[in-house]
Amino acid sequence: MKKFRDDFLWGGATAANQFEGAWDLDGKGPSISDMCTNGSHTNPKRLTTTIEPNTLYPSHEAIDFYHHYKEDIALFAEMGFKTFRFSINWTRIYPTGMEETPNEKGLEFYDNVINECVKYGIEPLITISHYEIPYALVEKYNGWYSREVIDCYVRYAKTLLDRYSDRVKYFLTFNEINSGTMPMGAVLSLGCVKGLNVAMNEIPDEPQIRYQGLHHQFIASALAVKYAHDNYPKVKMGDMNIFATMYPLTCNPDDVVGTQRAMQMMNWFCSDVQVRGEYPYYADRFFEEKGITIKKEAGDDEILKNGTVDFYTFSYYMSNCYSADPEKQAGKGNIIMGIPNPYLKASDWGWQIDPKGLRYSLNEIYSRYQIPLMVVENGLGAKDVLEEDGSVHDSYRIDYLRQHIEQMREAVADGVDLMGYTPWGCIDLVSASTGEMAKRYGFIYVKKYDDGTGDLSRSKKDSFDWYKKVIATNGEDLD
Repeated sequence: MKKFRDDFLWGGATAANQFEGAWDLDGKGPSISDMCTNGSHTNPKRLTTTIEPNTLYPSHEAIDFYHHYKEDIALFAEMGFKTFRFSINWTRIYPTGMEETPNEKGLEFYDNVINECVKYGIEPLITISHYEIPYALVEKYNGWYSREVIDCYVRYAKTLLDRYSDRVKYFLTFNEINSGTMPMGAVLSLGCVKGLNVAMNEIPDEPQIRYQGLHHQFIASALAVKYAHDNYPKVKMGDMNIFATMYPLTCNPDDVVGTQRAMQMMNWFCSDVQVRGEYPYYADRFFEEKGITIKKEAGDDEILKNGTVDFYTFSYYMSNCYSADPEKQAGKGNIIMGIPNPYLKASDWGWQIDPKGLRYSLNEIYSRYQIPLMVVENGLGAKDVLEEDGSVHDSYRIDYLRQHIEQMREAVADGVDLMGYTPWGCIDLVSASTGEMAKRYGFIYVKKYDDGTGDLSRSKKDSFDWYKKVIATNGEDLD
């Protein structure tokens, strides 16, 4: 069996808006996520146009990494992390996104976080934008629908590269950029929701707005990549996608062709642009059928061609089935789309567990792009029980991660160039999909609850020591 490479980047992943807290301290402005209330699996969170009194906004405190970063990074180091994926809160650096001068206190905070990682030999992996477009840009421009936001992002990205590239080698331009192909992505990823006060499951589907917003994100990403390549040649720039593996529900050719089309526009469209530097051929028919016209400016195609990423990263949580039969219940069970697979079990939140789908996905992605890959999100959201002695016996999480690591190892044996693995929510944090704390992912339990109570104390789960052993053996010992 071929082993993981010697410099394999084991670690964990987080997002600023889901664990950082301190939403209005030290000059930080409100982001789109700061305007989202809490929710649950059965009661979707809401986007509000103002901060409503007596309403819980989970991002406002989250787990308060802002004041616990030294403690948390020390725990990551104890597990043996080689890398730590975190995002930077855009509004901590540019409170409205439109300032010409960055907020120094915000920059200093991330200096401290990065320096703490470096102290322990942990490689920072920074996501430049992770579901936190400044809310002021939503109000003024309807988010990424307006081309003016490109300059705001590029100024922000250049600030990060200029400030941190002496200590940070890896940057991702956007988190799960292909979430913008779905209506919910219009909120968190694109901010194309000006004036809306609405539950997340009631977001209007406006393809023209979403795909125009995606075009502007493609241009912004390419400009940031080009700036890094021109000025910081040691820096590597990556993309980041949701990879929603899809299988035909049956061998009916209609299911097979339909699956292929769904895979193209969900899984390949954004990365084809960011990795290959041009819009894919199959997008033309999709745009025509949906009545979408992408407005480009002179030079856009050249910008895309000159700003391709160095490595590909993705989140993988589940797979889906596709059926052309309109009587099938598409969307039931899985968050993204599709029909439950009768051969798979599901998590407490209905996400189907498919470790072999990860091996399949890795092979599909690598055969298409032939650049290094990294799994930067993968994990099991579950209802953990904190025992009286502070322990959490999460054997179900260990089983989930073990099976997925085994399949990553199979993919490496297949010949896939896999550079790292950062399971999602390495410390408990707010769920992006539901806005709740009860859906826990981490190796570290945080005493924070859905009603906003809790003393924020940290304790190790059983998975903490298990993952520590996995890292120490470079994935050899998974027992």
